[in-house]
Amino acid sequence: MDEAAIKQTAAGFVEARKNNSRLPEFPGERPTNLAEAYAIQDTALTMWDRTIGGWKVGKINPPDDAILGANRLVGPIFADAVLEQGDVPPAMPVFAHGFAAAEAEFMLCLAIPDAGTPLPATDVETIPWLSDIRIGIEIASSPYLPINSEGPLVPICDHGNNFGLVLGTQVPREQWNDLNGIDVTLHIAGEQVGHATTATMLDGPLGAVRFLLQNLASRGIAPQSGWWISTGAITGVHQISVGQAAEARFDGIGSAHCVISAVP
Repeated sequence: MDEAAIKQTAAGFVEARKNNSRLPEFPGERPTNLAEAYAIQDTALTMWDRTIGGWKVGKINPPDDAILGANRLVGPIFADAVLEQGDVPPAMPVFAHGFAAAEAEFMLCLAIPDAGTPLPATDVETIPWLSDIRIGIEIASSPYLPINSEGPLVPICDHGNNFGLVLGTQVPREQWNDLNGIDVTLHIAGEQVGHATTATMLDGPLGAVRFLLQNLASRGIAPQSGWWISTGAITGVHQISVGQAAEARFDGIGSAHCVISAVP
């Protein structure tokens, strides 16, 4: 893809998000590799006047992982879309005419070590890069309805298919090394739709942090302390509609809640 084609595709997704307009078809030329998809994502970020508050990390399933040479993808999360859970479940907007889903996830907060510290390669080395771990819900949404059915390059183009995060209860520090031992269920409209632990997720939430740091480094993006990392859907990606409530239950920790509203 040339620079003009990258800009056209990025602008198509950004304008659809800004105007809450439905995308009936992919807006421009499709990328054929990860470098082109992330070039579209990077270009899209230059078209916003919004601060990045973190990044989502999602899984790339076989056989695409082998074809593309990566088992995860990432996308930006804007700071104004990171919501703290209070006594009343927050309203999380989605594109009512597009794709919308809720995902139970661990949210990890970056704490950048001293300059010159090498990127972590193990779980033990990753822990010092963190200041907080929360339970939470990622809300995925896009004005392009088939975003999750056309291969992993498409969600990369559209901000990783992210629309926001709900931050719930803190995970006690003594459990950071045993996140795999926490049972997680997701409920939508009062019905359980998923149940799993992070033991089923590649190398787990800490591995997602390492993947993100490597990805950002390859793109020339300096990680920032305070950025939240949504580390991957534990129980799967579950579609949700406006008016429905989502609740993610983390055994022994607590629950995260939100109610889905429509982007105005």
